[in-house]
Parts: sequence; C-alpha cells; structure tokens
Amino acid sequence: MKKIVTLLILFCTASTFSQSNKDLLPHYKKYYKQMQSQADIQGVINALTHLNILEPSQARKDTLATLYMNEGRHVEALNTIGIEKNESDSDLAVQVKAFSLKAINDIDQALIHYEELFKRKPNPFIAYELAEMKIRTGDLMGATRNITFGIANSDREIVRNYYETQQPYSVPMKAAFTYLKGLVKINEDRENNIDAAISILNDALAIAPNFNLAKISIDALNAQKPTIQE
Repeated sequence: MKKIVTLLILFCTASTFSQSNKDLLPHYKKYYKQMQSQADIQGVINALTHLNILEPSQARKDTLATLYMNEGRHVEALNTIGIEKNESDSDLAVQVKAFSLKAINDIDQALIHYEELFKRKPNPFIAYELAEMKIRTGDLMGATRNITFGIANSDREIVRNYYETQQPYSVPMKAAFTYLKGLVKINEDRENNIDAAISILNDALAIAPNFNLAKISIDALNAQKPTIQE
C-alpha cells in the first residue's frame, strides 16, 4: 500500500511539473521576443536560460554562450558549453570556445579549437590567430605554416584591425602576416637575427605605412643592438 501511495505522489508531482513547464514555456518565449525587441541583452540571456531549463536545446546553449562571449563574459560562455573538443560541436560552439579561451589566456586549450575552426573553414583571419598564438608558445614552424597560408590567401581588400593606439587602425592582411613573419625571425635567434627581422618588418611598413605596431617593433629591435654588441 505504501508503495502505491508513493508512486501516486511521484506521478502527481511529475504531472504537475510537466504542466508547469507547458505553462511557462509560452511565457518565456514571449519574454524572449520582447527582450529582443527592446535590445535588452541581459533580458535575452535570462529568457534563454529559463527556456533551456524548461526545454533543453543545444542550439539555445550555443546562442546563450555566444551572447555571453559578445558581452565579454568569457567564463560564463565557457561554463555554458564547456571547453572540451567535441566532433558534434556546431561551428558557433567551436568559435565561442576558441575566442573565449584565448580571451582568458588559456592559449593551449584555445589552440585546439582554433585548429578545429581552421580545419572546418580555413581563412586568413583564423590563420593569423593561430600564427600569433604559436609564436607565443614557441611553435615557430607551426606559425610559419599559418603565415605562409595567410600571405598566399590575402589581398588588399582583407584587413586586420589593431588597437594599441588611442585611435584603432587597419592594415592589409598581407602586412599583418609579414609582421608576424618578422616576429618568427627574431624568435628563431634573438642575437643574430635582428637585422633580418627589421628588414622583414620594413617590408610590412612598405605595404602599410600606418602600421604603428611594426614601427614600435623596429624601434625596440634597434634599441637592442648596442646591448647585444657589448
């Protein structure tokens, strides 16, 4: 008898919960659309969170993680979809993992997902990110492969933005890759490759005379010469 009563309670509870979900779903769907119409990002995030609890969906999770990422809330984005590499991940999920892991400076994990992005859709923008991170981790051969791809697949219409100055500026992607090529050269041999690296960085400046970061790097390398000669 006790078992029957317990089962009845569980059945009634499950039915009530199911009914509650059916009642709440339309409400949060309307709430979601309303927040979208008001451009209320936090409201959209709240609505998607509730909808994903009531009616779990990977697509909603990906969208929610993307919203967090776009708001600069990278830890929340990663907590939403995880950091593991999954073959079933959508392109959007891989992008969120790659961008957010780099943003929190987890370069080793970020590289895994950037490599997956490049495998799915190779393009100069992803190649640049890969090359830059590989220089930081000391994988100069890997960086050179990405730089070679980038130079071969860039034209003057494709640009990269830089933000180290008060006024952001853009340079042709070919100049950006040439700059990275200079960084590879100096990292190969910091004592003997200064002039060679400066020459490459000057090539970048020839393509983009406004390339402030290349100018800074050339000045820094020239400043090292007396120290090394001593």
